[in-house]
Amino acid sequence: MRRFILGGHPQARDRAIQAVREADNGLEIIIKPQSRSSAENALLHALIADVARQIEWAGTKQTQETWKRLLVAAWSRVRGEPLTVLPALDGSGVDIIPVRTSKLTKGECAELIEFIYAWGTEHGVLWSDAPGM
Repeated sequence: MRRFILGGHPQARDRAIQAVREADNGLEIIIKPQSRSSAENALLHALIADVARQIEWAGTKQTQETWKRLLVAAWSRVRGEPLTVLPALDGSGVDIIPVRTSKLTKGECAELIEFIYAWGTEHGVLWSDAPGM
């Protein structure tokens, strides 16, 4: 499998075009926005950990996973994206199904990180020396 990231230089684009010209029939070619990096992923999770350590919600401390869901859901609403709310499988309440952070593009991840910084700062989070800071 060949992968090309198109940056600011025309050589990468030329190599990608040449690879398409030389490709065998029956292949699938996908062009999509670049995915988030491992450094962005580490920063995202470090910020969520800071929130989880310092903020109570609904009268109690929440897990990092719960905070991740809450923050992603809030960010999605700010962006005007619909959230999926479904009856719980066991019949006790509802479950919110937010977008999966592993599917975020580089730009979307940057937006989510900025949202978490803003929300956390408004709520008194003191940021640790997170990766990428």
